Amino acid sequence: MIAALKSLETKLEDLFVKQAPPLPPNGKKAIVQYLPWINLVVGVLTLFAAYGLWHAAHYVNRLADYANSLSAAYGGDTVSTSGLTITVWLGVAVLLAEAAIFIAAFPATRDRKKSGWDLMFYGVLINVVYGVVSLFTNYGGIGNLVGAIIGSVIGFYFLFQIRASYLKQPVVAKKA
Repeated sequence: MIAALKSLETKLEDLFVKQAPPLPPNGKKAIVQYLPWINLVVGVLTLFAAYGLWHAAHYVNRLADYANSLSAAYGGDTVSTSGLTITVWLGVAVLLAEAAIFIAAFPATRDRKKSGWDLMFYGVLINVVYGVVSLFTNYGGIGNLVGAIIGSVIGFYFLFQIRASYLKQPVVAKKA
């Protein structure tokens, strides 16, 4: 699996660094400077998205229970099933994993370590996975998948444009 990720990283580098137009040097510098804080904000917002999905599924469940009790009161059959499907729980789990990765990337991106860049890379990949998972829920659909793909392509572009800043390890001055 590690070899597959390295191969994907190499292919994406060819696409987003060698074939795409480069960002101006000042733009790269600004992104690298603020990226740790951007990661933190994205991680927290993703936690809110996971909570929102969980909350929406529970709300739909309450509405379904109400509709079913109303139907039963008038002698009808069950009209709705649970909104808490396995894909909803999988979606919440994927969002929580993505949030944890972005938050965990904060210290390493602040120190400009390649491990921080790698965590961001994995986070953007997980965003694509979430788009696929949401495709199979009643709360997502093709729009969520397209949005996840577009967001990931933009994320990959910026990530690979600044990748060189994370490949060079800072030199620490030795005490005499």
